[in-house]
Amino acid sequence: MEKLKQQNERDGLIIEGVCQDDRKFRPSDWVERLSSSLAEFGKDNKLRYSNYAQPCIIKNQKCLVVARGLSQSNTEAFEFIMNFAHVNNLRIQVDRRVIVELVTAERRTNTWGQLSDGRSQKQG
Repeated sequence: MEKLKQQNERDGLIIEGVCQDDRKFRPSDWVERLSSSLAEFGKDNKLRYSNYAQPCIIKNQKCLVVARGLSQSNTEAFEFIMNFAHVNNLRIQVDRRVIVELVTAERRTNTWGQLSDGRSQKQG
């Protein structure tokens, strides 16, 4: 577990809803149960998942994405989630997905007042 904890500092982890022997893990709502344990209700009374534990579907499989930093910010929660995955023989992998961030024209502007494509930015 220490190796995964150290690796988690650099990358997030994906816990798949599949056991090491390729069986689908039951109960089927395990992702919602774990992620909602770190969630909070917003002012609109809607459940807001933590940035550290997000349910998602990857290749038609329910997964839990555990963000880097959970082991630092909430050691007990990280250890609980990792212990749950290990005890239930769930597949764990490093999250190598690319997250694309949209960049606005203002952020692309360099110090010379030009956009990254070389055009001058209009002053208005």
